[in-house]
Amino acid sequence: MSGALTPIAWIVVGYALLVTVAAGLGVALKAPRPGWLDQLAWMLEVLAIVLALGALAALDEGRPDELTTHLGYVAAVVVMMPIALLSIREDRGSWSSGVVAVAALATGVVAVRIMMTR
Repeated sequence: MSGALTPIAWIVVGYALLVTVAAGLGVALKAPRPGWLDQLAWMLEVLAIVLALGALAALDEGRPDELTTHLGYVAAVVVMMPIALLSIREDRGSWSSGVVAVAALATGVVAVRIMMTR
């Protein structure tokens, strides 16, 4: 993996865990989903896009063993959070925070998988 790509991936993982914990706390407290949680989730999406662009740029250094798997993870890390947020756009209930938590956790896991397949 590219030397510059590893820190970006770990930042995505750490931020994804932060969003997961914040959203999980909202579910545990049965509170309506706050607007700041949406902002955290969209910031995670920006970081995921940066990671995806870095992963694509790192392909110049050589092909991963499983190129299609790697590209699938790159695509998945970019589309998961927008799909989750758009599916709960009108719902401000506490369970919508659970959707954000699951999507953020999945984003973190896929970021780790991007590192492992590279």
